[in-house]
Amino acid sequence: MTVAISVNAVSKRFILKHNASMSIKQKISSITNKTYRSHLEEFWALKDINFTINHGESIAFLGHNGCGKSTLMKLISGVYKPTLGKVTINGRLAPLIELGAGFHPELTGQENIYLNGCLLGMSNQEITEKYQEITDFAELGDFIDTPVKNYSSGMAMRLGFAIAVYSSPSILIADEVLAVGDAYFQEKCHRKIRDMQNHGLTLILVTHVPEHAELFCQRYIKLDHGKVIETGFF
Repeated sequence: MTVAISVNAVSKRFILKHNASMSIKQKISSITNKTYRSHLEEFWALKDINFTINHGESIAFLGHNGCGKSTLMKLISGVYKPTLGKVTINGRLAPLIELGAGFHPELTGQENIYLNGCLLGMSNQEITEKYQEITDFAELGDFIDTPVKNYSSGMAMRLGFAIAVYSSPSILIADEVLAVGDAYFQEKCHRKIRDMQNHGLTLILVTHVPEHAELFCQRYIKLDHGKVIETGFF
């Protein structure tokens, strides 16, 4: 099997600035008196992460809130760059990290389909060919011609999911998205992902629902305090 994702000795550092407790008056006074100091602190969200995922595999990432799962997904998606190490992606990747977060609120659903499709690596022709399938799956009706700022969170979620899965990805990242929406749409999403898996999709699933992890994935990687603490098979 060929490698879809390689994460090699990856660490991610954030710099935290601690001076928020000072009032504006105190800050001005300290600057005037040349006593102002900004306290900077290093926070390592991820530390020396190593794994590979082969094409066609489905992996669940587990761990409590704040353990580093979402940071890792943003590194794999290219939202963040690693402080140390290297992430290598082989294939078209569609990240479902924050559904609808990349939409332009002033543009219509139709316009956002073309915008987000381009961001996911689709050509204009590909988007046009997939347009009807995207709108049928999202079930937005006439709202597809309405600015996204008027959408409910559920409507934006449906459109974001539809664009991602119909962008023909070889790799799909689903970060806590299979438990959102009503039961009808959840089941619809589950069926679509299962069909994509049957056609060779590589799935990375982040979830707090153990049943979802076992339903969709063959193995898991568990994080705690930014480190891999356990790996195994379901």
